[in-house]
Amino acid sequence: MNHIHTLCKAERLRSHKVIEALFAGGNTSFSAYPIRAVFMLEDGASGTMVSLTEKKMPPVQVLISVSKRHFRHAVDRNRVKRQLREAYRKNKSILESVLPEGQHLSVALLWLSSEHYSSKQIEEKVKKILIRIAEKQTRI
Repeated sequence: MNHIHTLCKAERLRSHKVIEALFAGGNTSFSAYPIRAVFMLEDGASGTMVSLTEKKMPPVQVLISVSKRHFRHAVDRNRVKRQLREAYRKNKSILESVLPEGQHLSVALLWLSSEHYSSKQIEEKVKKILIRIAEKQTRI
């Protein structure tokens, strides 16, 4: 089975410590409306990442969030999250190809709009975000 185009459980950001560090401030963020991206690059030398690399964690982990403020019904939130996951899954190779060995990237994709968009539009926005993150990683 080809694992390039899958989004397994290990690739989802679930660590409370990493999520807190991601949103604590000082990390890079930008928007491609209706999506905001917050990301953080960590070396394998930091304390939290040593334990992650020992467990053979993937180089990129993603968190997807759609606020109840934007969509009151769970059906609508789940639809948008499903569209975001699918768009990321299809285009995650953009990030994985530029990330240096031994480094870990945490990405949060946050939904900003109260409107639905087509899957094609969402995929274009996610692709734009991933390309911008990849460009920032190559400059570092």
